Amino acid sequence: MGLGMRELVVILLVVLVVFGAKKLRTVGSDLGHAVRGFKKAMNEGEEEQSSPPKQIRAEGADADFPEVAKKSDASSERSS
Repeated sequence: MGLGMRELVVILLVVLVVFGAKKLRTVGSDLGHAVRGFKKAMNEGEEEQSSPPKQIRAEGADADFPEVAKKSDASSERSS
């Protein structure tokens, strides 16, 4: 019950008549770009999962956590 060559040719001709050759070419190109972007994103996701997490310290992180700033200030006063 699969599609034979004859059915595929008929479907292609109907799509070509409905959309036109130029539009069909544009859709094919856009689809190719989308597939490449998806594959690239999948590869980047696999790389992130296999690599250890990175520690990121933003500027002014002590301002976000005043308790940390107080402890670091107190420890620097003790060492002076």
